[in-house]
Amino acid sequence: MEPSSPPRWILPAIVMAQLLATSLWFAPNAVIGDLQAEWSISGGEGIVTTAVQLGFITGTLCFALWAIADRHHPGTVFLVSALVGATANAAVLLFHDAFAAVLAARFLVGFCLAGIYPVGMKMAAGWYGGGLGWALGFLTAALALGTASAHLLRAAGADWNWHLVLLGTSALAVVAGVLAYAIPEGPYLKRGAPIRFGGVFRAFRVTRFRASAMGYFGHMWELYAFWAFVPVWLAAYGLGGVQLSLGAFAVIAVGALGCAGGGLLVRRFGSGRVAISQLSVSALCCLVSPLFLAAPPVVFSAFLLLWGVTVAGDSPQFSALNARNAPPELVGSALTLANCIGFSVSIGSLTLLEWLQHQVDPAWLLVALLPGPLLGIMAARPLWHSQGADQR
Repeated sequence: MEPSSPPRWILPAIVMAQLLATSLWFAPNAVIGDLQAEWSISGGEGIVTTAVQLGFITGTLCFALWAIADRHHPGTVFLVSALVGATANAAVLLFHDAFAAVLAARFLVGFCLAGIYPVGMKMAAGWYGGGLGWALGFLTAALALGTASAHLLRAAGADWNWHLVLLGTSALAVVAGVLAYAIPEGPYLKRGAPIRFGGVFRAFRVTRFRASAMGYFGHMWELYAFWAFVPVWLAAYGLGGVQLSLGAFAVIAVGALGCAGGGLLVRRFGSGRVAISQLSVSALCCLVSPLFLAAPPVVFSAFLLLWGVTVAGDSPQFSALNARNAPPELVGSALTLANCIGFSVSIGSLTLLEWLQHQVDPAWLLVALLPGPLLGIMAARPLWHSQGADQR
């Protein structure tokens, strides 16, 4: 018998839990100026974010190999991950003057995020089996808003001690964990088979999976490096204090419109066309970015907001395409591998920009992100004619 429609509160609850918990992702980036003063260095944005990415990759592999979310209630996994992640995030306050200790704490936060973001998607898949592309649009929108929320908290508490910003994001994660724990398992939820990496590379022999995976990798080269270095670009434009925090929040958070809007457009145009179109616009933004650092404020703001919409908007569609195009017997392994490769790619761009910010004029910094979306567009071309298959 076909499962009944999910209660109306389910998707908003999952989205809110994701939004609050993912505030942990960029929490130190919102107070990076204070941390730089503690460390007596300039830079560090890329290194701090890389520690989170490494933790997330490690956590994703461990959660998958041990089938954590399959053996336990996803809400419980989410709650425990949120509590441990919140504690690790707050631990930065104890070791804020020790750079290595901060990186270790951020690694643990990344590890715990592997029990939050993918598990939230699994919870959604349990309730929205036939409309996953649509639901993932809202979940990835929550990731964008959650990632940006630390900057908003910093702007709202401009006169606060920076410690309160980190404590605030930890508190939000705790609330998220409690909320997720209250969400029941959906009727579409299946206990997955063990992860099998032995033959997983066979998935890349499938043309459409290879196309969607490579498109996703190109997207990942750009996304997290853009989010991490938006404050650097805003500072180069002359913003500081509350204006800089609000600007960073707006540019990252507006990606939620691209994710949610793309999820709605997919029913008409298909995931492939929506993803490639957004990736193409963000590639164009990379290319012309040197022209805008000296532009009038209105033009500069409009450009960054457009980039913020499109840099994130293709993410849920590439994820949905990866799930749809992977061989059925290898779905779990293929998605885990694609996820890990994607976040590994993001470490490459973060490291590159961390080095480049001391080598080039800020106007040229973000051009280094261009190869990712360009290669992604070329690889994803077979997905353009997939409208009929993706309208669900």
